[in-house]
Amino acid sequence: MSPLVETALFVFGLVALGYGAGASGYLKAEAGDALSDFAVRVALPLLLFRTMVTSSFHGSAPWQLWATYFTAVTIAWIAGHLATTRLFRRDGQAGVIGGVSAAFSNLVLLGIPFMLGVFGNEGFEILSLIISVHLPTMLMASILLFHWFGPRRREPLHPLAIIRDFLGRLLTNPLIIGIFAGLAWRASGIPLPTIANRFVDALADVAGPIALFAMGLGLKKFGLSGNLKPALVLSGLKLLLMPAVALAAAWLFGLPPFPAKVAVAAASLPSGVNSYLIAIQLKTEQSLASNQITIATAFSVVTTAFWLEIATALLG
Repeated sequence: MSPLVETALFVFGLVALGYGAGASGYLKAEAGDALSDFAVRVALPLLLFRTMVTSSFHGSAPWQLWATYFTAVTIAWIAGHLATTRLFRRDGQAGVIGGVSAAFSNLVLLGIPFMLGVFGNEGFEILSLIISVHLPTMLMASILLFHWFGPRRREPLHPLAIIRDFLGRLLTNPLIIGIFAGLAWRASGIPLPTIANRFVDALADVAGPIALFAMGLGLKKFGLSGNLKPALVLSGLKLLLMPAVALAAAWLFGLPPFPAKVAVAAASLPSGVNSYLIAIQLKTEQSLASNQITIATAFSVVTTAFWLEIATALLG
């Protein structure tokens, strides 16, 4: 077994431990919510802050990286929308859930610790470049979709209201705050005081394991309940089509081998909870989103390891 695959299995093993703790009743669902809150609101923002302050990003080409990753996002989103509306004859709201499920990788709770484990700090730095654009882009897409397909879809769109909503959510997002604060501190040229460094390191260093365990614990509340065929198809698009497109796009845009491997690995990750949250907002297809998250996470143990091997073989 290659070291990359072994590390990937270790990462998913921490998710499995969290799921087992919840499924067995050893820990309550509320514990998962609390751990997730700590990871997303405290530990992961500090990890991103530290990365923005200290990293060199090794001359990465962000435009090539973003073009590669978001080409994969776009094609997977369109495929998920069409599969839901044309193949399974669902309405436009369901198509939104299908598109998000097929294209929205879990880059934070799973992606950050995964990249740290598999590719180390250098890989996490590349992922941070993706996250810095992925979060605002997908946030804006979610807001627009809610306005177009949500309960107030018959009301006229007000661009200023949409922009205000977007900026309000963006500037209060702890992860975005961590990124912006880190960039601001970096620009100041002032070194972090030693005591501040120790606080940041202490909390940032536990971000990965806690995020993975919390993610597994949170999976207990999703489960499986109908809509299995569309959930399987959407999971296939997320786990197979999206990383394949990312690999092809990396070659097309001339992305260097290491950032290309990170982009493919990020594209191969399972869906996060965003599709489920949007389904709740739209009051439709909650079971489809829930099933797809569970199925994609289960199968990604194998498919992500597969794409790591393929990317390593082709890119070096």
